[in-house]
Amino acid sequence: MSSSTDYGSHTWELLLTVDHQHEGVEKEFLLQVTGDLHIGGLMLKLVEKMNISQDWSDYAFWWEQKKCWLLKTHWTLDKCGVQADAKLFFTPQHKMLRLRLPNMKTVRLKVSFSTMVFRAVSDICKILNIRRSEELSLLKQSGDTLKKKKKKDKNSKEPVTEDILNLCNSPASSGLPANPGLYSKTMTPIYDPISGSPASSTITWFSDSPLTEQNCNVLALSYPNCSPEMLAEMYQPRSLADKAKLNAGWLDSSRSLMEQGILEEDQLLLRFKYYTFFDLNPKYDAVRINQLYEQARWAILLEEIDCTEEEMLIFAAIQYHVSKLSLSSEAQDSTCESEVDEVEAALSNLEVTLEGGSTNNILEDITDIPKLADNLRLVRPRKLSLKAIKSYWFIFRDTSISYFKNKESAQGEPIEKLNLKGCEVVPDVNVAAKKFGIKLLIPVADGMNEVYLRCDNEDQYARWMAACVLASKGRTMADSSYQPEVQKILSFLQMKNMSAQAPSDPESVDMKPECFVSLRYTKKYKSKQLTARILEAHQNISQMSLVEAKLRFIQAWQSLPEFGLSYYIVRFKGSKKDDVLGVSYNRLIRIDMATGDPITTWRFSNMKQWNVNWEIRQVAIEFDQNVSIAFTCLSADCKIIHEYIGGYIFLSTRSKDQNETLDEELFHKLTGGQE
Repeated sequence: MSSSTDYGSHTWELLLTVDHQHEGVEKEFLLQVTGDLHIGGLMLKLVEKMNISQDWSDYAFWWEQKKCWLLKTHWTLDKCGVQADAKLFFTPQHKMLRLRLPNMKTVRLKVSFSTMVFRAVSDICKILNIRRSEELSLLKQSGDTLKKKKKKDKNSKEPVTEDILNLCNSPASSGLPANPGLYSKTMTPIYDPISGSPASSTITWFSDSPLTEQNCNVLALSYPNCSPEMLAEMYQPRSLADKAKLNAGWLDSSRSLMEQGILEEDQLLLRFKYYTFFDLNPKYDAVRINQLYEQARWAILLEEIDCTEEEMLIFAAIQYHVSKLSLSSEAQDSTCESEVDEVEAALSNLEVTLEGGSTNNILEDITDIPKLADNLRLVRPRKLSLKAIKSYWFIFRDTSISYFKNKESAQGEPIEKLNLKGCEVVPDVNVAAKKFGIKLLIPVADGMNEVYLRCDNEDQYARWMAACVLASKGRTMADSSYQPEVQKILSFLQMKNMSAQAPSDPESVDMKPECFVSLRYTKKYKSKQLTARILEAHQNISQMSLVEAKLRFIQAWQSLPEFGLSYYIVRFKGSKKDDVLGVSYNRLIRIDMATGDPITTWRFSNMKQWNVNWEIRQVAIEFDQNVSIAFTCLSADCKIIHEYIGGYIFLSTRSKDQNETLDEELFHKLTGGQE
């Protein structure tokens, strides 16, 4: 027989709180436990004591003080470090979360609060029918970006009721893997590839999918624009420091929502985080393309990315076109569904996706060494003086540009040879002023070598610009993507040309131009002037289908100099002032905070290793040629930049033959760090 004192020395009391909805039933229970009791046994003991008949399979213990889940049910309390002072909550792992999508619609759905954010985003994207979930992540809005909106809300007397799309019947709520829903690559296309609208009969194939046809339309179609008043209320960055605030709230992909302080019914933003959009296909990506278009559209309207007046008018014209088609019955009429054989669909997909042309072109690529040779003007900026502009004979071969005094001297040694591999290529175009320039920022040991090329006309500009863009990526004009790149540039210039024409008096057109341009232009021009100029630009795209227009908008967005740059305020080691660090898919750029000028560029392709000193929160990176940098991040946690770098390197490993399966372990290895 053991005495009471012996009994007390081996067992101790543990207070457990249960998160349940049963009225009149206690929520706190005091259990006698021992250190060798495993977590699974503790669950069993608690459920038996509660004596409530319900499915407890989704429940797990959340340790409040340590901010962690106790998910390893075979571990003992001693191994977990749980003692009598621990506060354990027995709570569901899947909870309701509000997500603000790129199209500003809010969806409410059940999400796992216990799995890593990377996996949670993957499950969310399967529910929403968005492929390539690795390109997206969850963003928590910072207090600064919400201040303006809250101030406006206080002044409004009527409460604003937000239209929330409820997807709480999603398969993820059961704790099981999310049903693929409309997320399948082996079936006949589930969207009309012309209009981009969901095909109605396919919805009935997946009766357990929370995406009904109506919900699909909400996610895959672009609806009328917001009013200028609403636009004025939204946060608009005015400087690089303001833009840095937009990227401060990315969640850590290697930790769960609960571990990062996210609570049930909180609102987060679902956004494309990494600007490398792999395998965009209209047949399967209606939702993905629309959400990408919307994210680009809002970035333009809120001036999160800079563009010229010409470009703004092109973006406005495409928005107007998309808005018109989305509202028309033709775009939403998905009853006429063409019967496409699976093999035929796969073959046409292959035809669209492959960048090559006919076999003749392939033979030409092998036998010919393409080159460009033209008279161009070279502009070199000079400090404290005017720019020096002089005409030379230029030859573009492989990934290098050589220039000579004239055509006759081209057989000899060039004045200079510029290797464009890894350089920055920035368009410097004003169609109205007949200015067709190419700005080249070529990396050198002590910073950037800045060179401007001036072309005579659109055709010459398109050929040279396309060659420079490919050369910066290490590709030559023999590459099959050269001609499509030339055509894309010419098409964009043509659109700019239409928008640059003199505006005529618009007839009675039902357009609110203030909805399609940023506030800067609504203040600069009258509504009638904007309408005329948008209609001029619209003439060139009026025959485009809905999905073509969205893809054209995305391409135009991608061609902007600042595209894909996420900004952070940092302090470089040894520096006495703050700088801005721009993180892109293939490089890091150090930018002067006062002027916005790039100081130095470092390519990921030259990176040898990167790590974080977690004690002093410093990111250190080593490049080829004994170049090393170190900086602390002032506008966000250094883990965010560390994850960005690792994430982009991870995404560069994707290939078509992976069949959409991801090496999640590799992602966490590259982005998780050793904190």
